[in-house]
Amino acid sequence: MIEVDGLTVRFGGVTPIDGMSVEFPGGTCGLIGPNGAGKTTFFNVLSGFVRPAAGAVRAYGDDLLAMADYRRARWGLRRTFQTEQAIEELSVADNVAMVHEHSRLGRASRQQDVLGAIEFVGLDVDPQTKVGGLGARERRLVEVARAVVGKPRVVLLDEPAAGLPDEETEHLSRVIRNIPDQIGALVILVDHDMSLVSACCEITAVLDFGKLIAAGPTAEVLRDEQVMRAYLGTEEEDLQQPQAEGHHQGAGHDAPRR
Repeated sequence: MIEVDGLTVRFGGVTPIDGMSVEFPGGTCGLIGPNGAGKTTFFNVLSGFVRPAAGAVRAYGDDLLAMADYRRARWGLRRTFQTEQAIEELSVADNVAMVHEHSRLGRASRQQDVLGAIEFVGLDVDPQTKVGGLGARERRLVEVARAVVGKPRVVLLDEPAAGLPDEETEHLSRVIRNIPDQIGALVILVDHDMSLVSACCEITAVLDFGKLIAAGPTAEVLRDEQVMRAYLGTEEEDLQQPQAEGHHQGAGHDAPRR
């Protein structure tokens, strides 16, 4: 469980997160909201890249904000980014192994753990293949493999499906849903494909202008009038059952505001 209490972030006169209090109880949880809502800033706070002005974050009872950023990785916090972080000149296995080095697990199990993570995400390539020679789908799966290797406790996925066609998003959805049970990690998913969020997330929280405007069971949250008003031109049926092309149009970008 992650408990967020009164979290506030200020950048000069801008407040990208304003008094956020919410619980992510376990399993796979969604975090959605329009452009500039504060979603990535929230991930940056959890990762240690941004120091909040106020508030507390406890993960499995531990004070996350009291840990140095490098200790959070060893504690078991992992994330993906909107832009790929894998090094193109290195192999798939070496890229995953780099993250394993910062895990709680020792060197003795590294090769087995790395190959296990690659298999878990369904990446059907030679582990010695250089990342630079892979297609978009495979590169995205490398990022997820890096996030799940070494028995993480919390996995933050920032737009993992951006730019992927529907059939490849379906595979990624299955991988994400399996993380809590097979890897044992709590997952927080940020994405603009509401069908992906609906398929993966039992609980979803919504940010708008840095404020939490809704949190609860995903289906109920996506029917919330305040949530629908936060998305320009998004009708109730679009939130519940997005059109297939909606993902491609919105990939990598938040929905516009009113």
